[in-house]
Amino acid sequence: RATVPFNSLTLSDYEEAIMEGIKLHDGEIDLITEDPSAPTFSNTIEALEKSGSLLDRSSSVFFNLLSAERSDALESLAEKLSPILSEHSSKLLHNTALFRRIKTVYEQYQSDSSLSSALDIEDKKLLEDTYIEFVRHGANLNDSDKEKLASLSQSLSLLSITFSQNHLKDLNAFSLHITDAHEVAGVPDTAMSIAKEEATRLNLDGWLFTLQAPSYVPFMTYCSNRSLRKEMYMAYNTQCLHGDENDNREIALKIINIRREIAQLLGYSSYADYVLERRMSENTKYVYHMFDELISAYMPVAKSDVRRIESLAKELEGSDFTLEPWDFSYYSNKLKERDYAINSEMVRPYLQLDLVKEGVFCLATELYGLHFVRNKSIPVYHPDVEAYEVFDEDGDYQAVLYCDFFPRPSKQSGAWMTSYKEQWIDDDGFNSRPHVSVTTNFTKPTSDKPSLLTLGELETFLHEFGHSLHGMLSNVRHKSLNGTNVYWDFVELPSQFMENYAFERDFLRKFAFHYESGEPLPDEMLDKIISSRNFNAAYSCIRQVSLGMLDMSYYTMSEPFASDIIEHEKKIFDKTRLLPYAEGTCMSTQFDHIMSGGYSAGYYSYKWAEILDADAFSVFKREGIFNRQTSSRFRDCILSRGGSEHPMTLYKRFRGGEPTIDALLERNGIVRH
Repeated sequence: RATVPFNSLTLSDYEEAIMEGIKLHDGEIDLITEDPSAPTFSNTIEALEKSGSLLDRSSSVFFNLLSAERSDALESLAEKLSPILSEHSSKLLHNTALFRRIKTVYEQYQSDSSLSSALDIEDKKLLEDTYIEFVRHGANLNDSDKEKLASLSQSLSLLSITFSQNHLKDLNAFSLHITDAHEVAGVPDTAMSIAKEEATRLNLDGWLFTLQAPSYVPFMTYCSNRSLRKEMYMAYNTQCLHGDENDNREIALKIINIRREIAQLLGYSSYADYVLERRMSENTKYVYHMFDELISAYMPVAKSDVRRIESLAKELEGSDFTLEPWDFSYYSNKLKERDYAINSEMVRPYLQLDLVKEGVFCLATELYGLHFVRNKSIPVYHPDVEAYEVFDEDGDYQAVLYCDFFPRPSKQSGAWMTSYKEQWIDDDGFNSRPHVSVTTNFTKPTSDKPSLLTLGELETFLHEFGHSLHGMLSNVRHKSLNGTNVYWDFVELPSQFMENYAFERDFLRKFAFHYESGEPLPDEMLDKIISSRNFNAAYSCIRQVSLGMLDMSYYTMSEPFASDIIEHEKKIFDKTRLLPYAEGTCMSTQFDHIMSGGYSAGYYSYKWAEILDADAFSVFKREGIFNRQTSSRFRDCILSRGGSEHPMTLYKRFRGGEPTIDALLERNGIVRH
């Protein structure tokens, strides 16, 4: 159960562990390639799978920390280590002697059915994945092309880090200092308290609003001052566009072109073709078919919704009023309040983070028999972080879960789940359990209020917790197949599946109590939450499709991209635009998911997984949302199996057939014409 000793680690420890890990890994690879015996599954494939444990662990911890607790020193070390790690990875994947052994084993098992039948499903998947991984990283290239690929990969690694660092710096660079509360009339008390504490932290009077989600989102939703909404909107949507050291335009162009070059060097027409070969969707045809289906079903409703919002704005502001992007959240909320008499601030007092957390943990108990015990003796990397030991219903140790909920200048924006230690089963049958983390940027507690969440933040918690369940419930033999190590367009199923519970009455009843009075969330408000679930669902869908289309537009290119990135983005978004274009804005320069994250040529997977999660949850709705038999089937067929089989095989085993769009349309109240 040894956890990361964060309290005793120094910067030099990370570098020393990673460099020693590289040295040990090189030695382990030498033992495989210099083995005089004939290549076998055991002495080659399994031996490779077991190699590099120190390097894997130390580099995972280091780069996870870089996202959650960034410092200039960590960044400098990342810039130093990234090319070294990239070179090591390239050296491994282009090791001719090693690949010769892998290829020999692969071809033996492909041609000899008696050999193949001796492997179980997980072994076969490991063999296939290992061989294909090497091929997809250029093992069949000549020496000159291997060197070129290594150089491109190293450049891409550095550019990705720089892109992400620039975005974080620009995100933190902007603040709106207000000294007169009347200027921000309408902003709720919770957001004002956060802004007050932010100003106090910097020895300023008044209030300081930032682009961090707990500040930006309520500001744009509630602030009645249109000029300030515009200022905030433009600041947010022009991140990394200011022609300074944080400008990401040229870096984005280089990232896009390097990925295309890598794909073409490997024999693919585009980077998307390369990526989708190892995805549930398999090719761009099915991705664009999904986009077309969603646009056809949702666009008419989205346009109608925007017209209704603009109509209300004209009623309130005058017939010559034009709805601009910085107005959308504000008047959308006004319409929601009018039609449903509810807004996120009304719900917030009933969603105290500590109780929400217990409610989410209890949901895991009810579905999967898990129990969470806080262990303050487990070292953490920041005082805000909580560490839990997780046990199954028999009392057996299952996992360690770190929870890091609140924003700080050293943390990346957004929310994510990650692993500090993977799960695997060794040759003696010992099940080495995982250590995973849920990291968010929720509204912080203040001097007079606990942390209170919006309904959207509850959904985010459930989403990332769903990812963590995928990690914590993993039960495979091979480490590289564990947990969330699945095809990218399948990885969001467990997370988005969990979001459904945010709108389930019987779930909310377990923890939604007023933080002061202790009164339960009123039935009337519960009814409004459930009935308002589909408010702006069509608009949100089209926005996600738009982002997916932008992603695909960059990575389906077969020729060098040299266009103005702002103009290119504008052209793509024009196809699904619902609001006027704000001159000079750009998403691409801050789009970490597709530039520096794992979603390049894969952002569509959020909608893909939403189709899956609606389809899967429809089974729970039919059989019972807490039904233990149904949840056990979901656990056994999907959550525990990681990437040990093709995801469609796993899904069909749970569902009894392939998913369709029908359950999503029904959930969103969309009638297909």
